[in-house]
Amino acid sequence: METAASNAPAPTRALATEAVHAGREDLVEQGLHAAPIDLSTTYPSHDIEAEAARIDAFAATGGRLDGPPVYARLDNPTTARFETALARLEGTDSAVAFASGMAALTAVLLVRASMGLRHVVAVRPLYGCSDHLLESGLLGTEVTWTDPAGVAAAIRPDTGLVMVETPANPTLAEADIAALAHSCGSVPLLVDNTFATPVLQRPVEQGARIVLHSATKYLGGHGDVMGGVVACDEEFAAALRQVRFATGGVLHPMAGYLLLRGLSTLPVRVRAASVTAADLARRLAADPRVARVHYPSVGGAMVSFEVYGNPRDVIAGVRLITPAVSLGSVDTLIQHPASISHRIVAEGDRRAAGVGDRLLRMSVGLEDVEDLWADLCQALSARRAPVRTAGEHAPAPGAAHAVPRAEAPSAPESHPAVR
Repeated sequence: METAASNAPAPTRALATEAVHAGREDLVEQGLHAAPIDLSTTYPSHDIEAEAARIDAFAATGGRLDGPPVYARLDNPTTARFETALARLEGTDSAVAFASGMAALTAVLLVRASMGLRHVVAVRPLYGCSDHLLESGLLGTEVTWTDPAGVAAAIRPDTGLVMVETPANPTLAEADIAALAHSCGSVPLLVDNTFATPVLQRPVEQGARIVLHSATKYLGGHGDVMGGVVACDEEFAAALRQVRFATGGVLHPMAGYLLLRGLSTLPVRVRAASVTAADLARRLAADPRVARVHYPSVGGAMVSFEVYGNPRDVIAGVRLITPAVSLGSVDTLIQHPASISHRIVAEGDRRAAGVGDRLLRMSVGLEDVEDLWADLCQALSARRAPVRTAGEHAPAPGAAHAVPRAEAPSAPESHPAVR
């Protein structure tokens, strides 16, 4: 029977090599080339005393079970391979996978709350549903919103977590992870690394203790699998496994298989899409129909930009680019955050975080840059927008900052979903 992949440290290898081989080291000795998919929900257990001892050990420690699996909610060999690989890419002891990114964040909050640490310090903007989960108090948590400079002052005796997303969704604002980690003191810093991926940054190397991914995005990479994962030390991973077992937010093994396969091409996909995204950001910054462009200094495949006029026309006008939520796929997607991904955030908070009514977020895929630019141009041309006067030039996108034009955008027009 196949056993779960080991979390034992491996010799240092390049990221591209780890992406291809991590979690698969035992395949040759099993006579396999591709990783197998274990779809079993349960497994034979003939020795009840031994099984009882293993269940007791898991209940006490949350560690991985020795020997064959028992039940899919406890562990799954295919999912374990993905966890091993992601931990190696992020440079952590362990990783724990969940059914979605929100299930992963929920588990983190529940672990800290179980210790009596229900207060969270968070930096906006975050992904809209992450913002909502913290702000709503659905899990009994209390949140203090602040900017990076105010993190240290916001920490209380019952603070269990500091959370930041960098580059942020959807403005692509960046935070200094090392400086934030210093401000946190003994409080764990959680970095949502969904946009950057370990290809562009590894937050634990800068002092973060917990790294969160919506694996649905770049880790899967093809828009056909949903999952979430937390990379962290083994002590915290053990607590997360106990929450996962109790709450049932498990990743399906088929999703684990697809995510492991997605990791093998992650560096190639992210780097190729990043080149195209940077090119599009430069072109958009020079276009008189675009008011402002956001592109992070760390790079990446995400571009946000603010348009003159009504963004509805751009969303309705694209033909090659897909107007849809989510990101990180091989094809390019564009969406209007104020209407969809961040609609659940209160309007005042949304605007204060830089998520205005004219902001569009684009996830750049692997298409040819000229085809993408042609589609953007025709979509932008469908709008009636003021143009820049002769001789005006917009600067190229700056590091982690918005790129303003010489003139400010005109007053926001009414949007059918933002009134």
